[in-house]
Amino acid sequence: MGVEALEAFDGQKYLNLETYRKSGQAMPTPVWFVRDGDRLYVRTVDNSGKVKRVRNNPRVRVAPCEVRGELKAPWVEARATLVNDPATAQRVVQLLNQKYGLTKRLFDLMGLFNRRSYAVIQIELQ
Repeated sequence: MGVEALEAFDGQKYLNLETYRKSGQAMPTPVWFVRDGDRLYVRTVDNSGKVKRVRNNPRVRVAPCEVRGELKAPWVEARATLVNDPATAQRVVQLLNQKYGLTKRLFDLMGLFNRRSYAVIQIELQ
């Protein structure tokens, strides 16, 4: 992984995460993300399609994007895994809170009312 590829995500609000269905069909989704060291992290509802697809196929592509998914840089091949370590998941939540502030906290509050549980996806650029 080149440092330039990872630096393309610095200062960006959204990441387009392209996961793949079992049929091979690409499913791009713009999401909030944080960078921690040489990895990117996404937090999402644990029963979302993204999580199911990552469980079935860790190969993904990512690119910085606008809120509606319009790419701001080329796609980068990556490998995604689900985070099982509670300490890492908590660190990701803290970093997301710092990055997205009140808006993120409001989404978390809505999630509490809906009794949602979350998964953290770790992304390593290839």
